[in-house]
Formats: sequence, C-alpha cells, structure tokens
Amino acid sequence: MKIGCPKEIKPQEFRVGLTPTAVAELVAHGHSVVIETGAGAGAGFGDPEYHAAGATLVDTAKDVFEQADMIVKVKEPQAVERAMLRPGQLLFTYLHLAPDPEQTRDLLASGATAIAYETVTDRTGALPLLAPMSEVAGRLAPQMGAWTLQKANGGRGVLLGGVPGVAPAKVVVIGGGVVGTNAARVAAGMRAEVHILDRSLPRLRYLDDVFAGQMRTHYASTAVTAELVAQADMVIGAVLIPGAAAPKLVTRAQLGDMKPGAAIVDVAIDQGGCFETSRATTHQDPIYEVDGIMHYCVANMPGAVARTSTLALGNATLPYVVALADQGWQAACRADPGLMAGLNVHDGRLTNLAVGQALGLDALAPENAIAA
Repeated sequence: MKIGCPKEIKPQEFRVGLTPTAVAELVAHGHSVVIETGAGAGAGFGDPEYHAAGATLVDTAKDVFEQADMIVKVKEPQAVERAMLRPGQLLFTYLHLAPDPEQTRDLLASGATAIAYETVTDRTGALPLLAPMSEVAGRLAPQMGAWTLQKANGGRGVLLGGVPGVAPAKVVVIGGGVVGTNAARVAAGMRAEVHILDRSLPRLRYLDDVFAGQMRTHYASTAVTAELVAQADMVIGAVLIPGAAAPKLVTRAQLGDMKPGAAIVDVAIDQGGCFETSRATTHQDPIYEVDGIMHYCVANMPGAVARTSTLALGNATLPYVVALADQGWQAACRADPGLMAGLNVHDGRLTNLAVGQALGLDALAPENAIAA
C-alpha cells in the first residue's frame, strides 16, 4: 500500500501523522510512504530523517493526496484537504465529527472512507488512540489555566499553589477519566486545592485510593457541580462521550455565580465543549472573556508540545496503521472490532451512530456499512 502523510495546516498545529520510525516500520512491511516536505519540522523531524527511513519526499499536499491510498494525519482535514480526497481513499486521523456538520458533509461527498482515532476502542472499551492526547491535554490544562489566571491575561491574579500564609487556588475538574485524572494530578502537584467530579462511584473510589487525600472527590450531581463551580478559581472541563457532542454541564447563568476573573479550561472543546459559553480558539488567540470569566478553549491543545505529542500519538497509532496497510482496511476492521468502531464514513454513508444522532443524520452501524 502507498501511505501518505501531509503537513498539518490547522493554525498552530505542529504535530505530524507519521514519525521517521513509523515510516521505517511501514517500509519494512513492504509498503511505500510519501511525505510532504517539511511535514515533521514542527515536531523536530527533518526531511533527511524521513528520507533515511525510506520515505519519498514530495513538494505539496496535493502530491500526497494524489499518490496515496491511505492518508495518515493528526487533525481533522481542513476544507482544502477534504476537497482533495477521492472515492476509495482511506483517511486515518482525528475527526471529531459530532460538532462539525460541514466537515461531515464534505467527507460524505468525497466518497472516501474515514476512520477516526477518537472512536477506535480496545478490548476493554477504552479509547487507545485518544488516550495519549488526553494525557497530554490533561497535563497541559492546569498550566494553561494558571497562565489564564494571571492578571495580565484578565484573570484573578491568583497563584495556583499559593505561598506560605496565602491559600492556594481552588481547581475543580469535571470528569474523572484520562483527561481529568491527568489534570488533577498536575494541579495537585502544583499544590492547588483540587476537587474532581464524576458520576461513576467506582471511578471516584479509584481516584480516592490513588491520590490518597491529595484531592477531594465528589459525585457530579447538578447541585454539587454548581456549588463547586461557584467556589472555583479554575474549572477544567474533562468530559467525553465517544463520538458524540459533549454535554453542556455549566450554563451561562452559572458564570454569574463564579468569582470575577476565574478561568475555564475546556478540554472537551474538540467535541463541542462542556460549557455553554465555550467556542473553539487557537494557540494564536487562546482566551476570551464572557461575563467576567476567562475562557481557554484551544481545540488542539497537544499541538503546543508537538514533539512529545507526536511521539506519544505515534506509539499508539502505528500498530493500527500497519494493520490497515498489511490487511487492507476492510479485513483489518473485520479482524478487530475496536478498529471497526473507528469507522465514521464510508462510500458516502455515515457509519457512526453517535455522530448521526448528534447531527440529526441517518447513520449505519459500521459493520453493516461494510456488509452493504
């Protein structure tokens, strides 16, 4: 199979879909790889490294899309990239279709097959291709929130860890999954007062056991969430429903109960965000204010630490890329139900039920799409 990797063009996105190590592995399996010149520069991988690994360097993304049977990326294809997709071509990347009807329409019109990293599952039902970026985003969230809290950025002017004689900031993390756990860990490490909410009692027991009193756990009822949000200096949104739009857990009306200059960090923004007032921002212009509350809603947070993120994501995606290339995507999906769960679009049809529900579109179960 010929596998292509273009340079990412989303603003301030420095990650790359394939590392030189991944290229070498694919070449060793008998496949050919085309890489757009400069694709890895933002993550610290030079063209000579790709050439030494066996890749063919091409001048433009158009060359990649024209030559490749499978496109491997990081972020969802932008409009100009979607226009280059063709029937029968395979796209393997993050998609986050639920809050993005325009992208969904374009992918359906392209006739291409698209497998989304964020809905691939493993044998336990976990999300192995989302987890590494969730870890990165979770660990970044308190850092970005601490920066947002600085007075020069419109925040309360509160130091996360306080100092002797001065109380630390109160950080509330909504969601105890991978993002929330990593966010809580880093916030606690910065000596903030950390509260974490979740609706799973087993998860709360796990967190209470693992963190051994470093943070407080709470069952995420509507009333408790509202009470803690009102008291917080920083609220981190860390909820996810695979493939579906994130639920809105904090309303605009509740902002009026928060401390002026408090910070919201919405890590769920890729799926539409879990705050009513969230809208996607970029690394170039990351924060905005609504009713006196500062919002940090960058949609590709891990892109800020591109090398770490690229290496972490590559470790997770490479086995799937190899399987898709070695077996062909249909055989690979039939052999792995978790990979089958990643199928979001095929031959002009939507193949993820949660995305269909979120967008009000007809959808097939992925296994039925292949059978058809």
